[in-house]
Amino acid sequence: MPGPKPMTVPVPTVYIVDDDKGMRTSLAWLLESVGIHSAGFASAAAFFDAFDDGVPACLVLDVRMPEASGFDVQAELNRRQATLPIIFVSGHGDIPMSVRALQQGAVDFVEKPYNSQQMLERVQRVMRLATQRHAQQLRHRTLRQRVALLTAREKDVLRGIIEGKGSKQIASDLSISVKTVDVHRASIKGKFEVASIATLVRDVLEVWDPAADRA
Repeated sequence: MPGPKPMTVPVPTVYIVDDDKGMRTSLAWLLESVGIHSAGFASAAAFFDAFDDGVPACLVLDVRMPEASGFDVQAELNRRQATLPIIFVSGHGDIPMSVRALQQGAVDFVEKPYNSQQMLERVQRVMRLATQRHAQQLRHRTLRQRVALLTAREKDVLRGIIEGKGSKQIASDLSISVKTVDVHRASIKGKFEVASIATLVRDVLEVWDPAADRA
């Protein structure tokens, strides 16, 4: 019998969104020359139709486009809490425009025409950041899924653990036995796949607010 299919590893991608076909084509060729995969789009709508937040990626984004501007695209990505870093490009850039882009989370702002080698170096640097952000996004998604597996009582016990309380104090606070607390502690550690309480607390606090999540 055939074995399980190997997992498909997403290919890191540079999205190029610019209504200038020549710009999209030349940048795609430049990236391809060093083995970087890219995908070009003439409009914001076409980009969002293809955008996949499960792929590590960065975005080279023109400021001025018909229908929806680069700032509109940035605002929508921020609304979606997308993590891909953005390099803005513009043939009509100015300081207020670049400040606005960076204040809204862009990592770079480049004026056209740009130096090909410098642009390549910028993209390579930003792609490293994109890979790091994507890995962090996957980690947080996994941790949130693990929090969702906890029962209400396990969350009660976990709050006590985070506050540094021992099993006896947690048992007293919740009016349950110490043995029951220890059973819950073991279950929580199992769901989070950790061996130590220190690791558990570190992982939980990355994605969970114990005070906000109360029944």
